Amino acid sequence: MKRAVFRITLGGNDMTGTFRPRLMGMTLTECRGGEADQLDLTLDDADGKLAIPSKDEKIELQIGWEEEGLVNKGSFIVDEVEHNGTPDQITLRARSADLLDDFRELRERSYHDTTIGAVIDTIAAAHKLTSAASPTLRGRKIEHIDQTNESDANFLRRLGKQFDAVATVKNDTLLFSPAGESKTASGKPLPSITIRRSDGDHHRFHSAERDTYTGVRVFWYDQKHNARFSVVAGRSGNAKRLRTIYASRDDAIQAARAEWQRVQRGIYTFQLDLAIARPQIMPQSPVRATGWKPIIDATEWMTVRVSTRVDANSGMSQSIELETVAEESDDSPIEPLGDPDTGITGVTATWQDKISKKKGEELAGKAGNVKKLSHIYATKYSARKGAKLEWAKITERRELIAEYAQ
Repeated sequence: MKRAVFRITLGGNDMTGTFRPRLMGMTLTECRGGEADQLDLTLDDADGKLAIPSKDEKIELQIGWEEEGLVNKGSFIVDEVEHNGTPDQITLRARSADLLDDFRELRERSYHDTTIGAVIDTIAAAHKLTSAASPTLRGRKIEHIDQTNESDANFLRRLGKQFDAVATVKNDTLLFSPAGESKTASGKPLPSITIRRSDGDHHRFHSAERDTYTGVRVFWYDQKHNARFSVVAGRSGNAKRLRTIYASRDDAIQAARAEWQRVQRGIYTFQLDLAIARPQIMPQSPVRATGWKPIIDATEWMTVRVSTRVDANSGMSQSIELETVAEESDDSPIEPLGDPDTGITGVTATWQDKISKKKGEELAGKAGNVKKLSHIYATKYSARKGAKLEWAKITERRELIAEYAQ
């Protein structure tokens, strides 16, 4: 039987030998960004010999299996202490640095003609932290951005939304990395982890595909031509519209790409309970599922939250939350210069089942002057979906043209 092991230091002192025989339960919750990681530790104090730790004491934690060795899970600061009984026990709650708690002071800053890396370096230095912006983001240009009477926490969230990135503090380091990137702060890929159906006690797969957007449309204002234009990340048809009107096409493309990445990640979610934990799993870890339904096994997954529990009998279980890995999109301007489908009243798509030899045609819109798609679909459902998407694209373009004519 596998035996869970751990190493805990408190205030720089190794407390593993003291805590191990008294351990009643330990839970470590690791989050992707913005939210602090949390360590809950419950210890038996029936003999009254344990001292109650002070708040703000630093805890360092490593966990793993005896046969495989320890995995470093970082450092935490004691935030809450509770003593209750009978029988007496002590519960510690410790958190990694939380952007909400530690970055609340309002500041006034302006950044001009700089990079993301330089911005993160400035904020990290103000909090006496090491800076670690992802290599894929560090060199990205920022023409101008203001931090006006705004906390660093809120500013980082705003910057993260603009570039689809997450900011968090781990091991005295301010990390800023793409939300969909499976890499360490130094840019090294995180190892992919395979989880088989036999590894899990319980699972929940959820699909929100039916009403999802086909893309994201963002508007920008061209001062030279005194006109408003738009760009689309993904596809038009049922594109989500952002309310903000940007000052340049490049800014609009960046905002569209970032929001489209967020939309795609929400299409599928997958939750797993593992009776035998995998300590090496952390937020952003790429995961491959095998042994479930084809759609689950074929999906690229990324971990967003991990909760690991160590019990008094040296067992270690785990709950993990996964989401879809978003694909990069080709951003292209969709500007209402005219309607290429003038007079079209609907769209038809033909389908033919190879096995039953049945065939048919699906219509979206109205009969009359219809546009016929050249592709022959394999099922009635896929033909209906193809016709609907093309008709939605035509309709959206016409609505946009009407807006510009006002």
